[in-house]
Amino acid sequence: MSKHWIGKFRNALRGVHLGIVGQSSFSVHLPMAGLVLLVAAVLRCSVIQLAVLLLCIALVMSLELMNSAVEYLARGLCREHNPEVGQALDIASAAVLVAAMLSAVIGLTIFGYQLRLFLS
Repeated sequence: MSKHWIGKFRNALRGVHLGIVGQSSFSVHLPMAGLVLLVAAVLRCSVIQLAVLLLCIALVMSLELMNSAVEYLARGLCREHNPEVGQALDIASAAVLVAAMLSAVIGLTIFGYQLRLFLS
């Protein structure tokens, strides 16, 4: 692997750290992701179901990181109140909310189906 790619991975890992540290949303998302994986194991979800759940987790976490990036960028570019910047921040937050809500529906659908099988 070239040093160029190693540098890219190092930057990406630093970005994960910067995106998570100090972001209260991750204190909710990370334990929920762990709980989802625990419930998936208890209910013996199939490989496909687990893959869908992992994709949902990755989607929410990725959008949360993008939201953090938009917040950092907004603070860096504009210290004073700016309605357009505020709207951009609200839209980035809405993207996380939509993904989290749809992921919850998907998770509950999978878990409901598995629970029905588990109890029968």
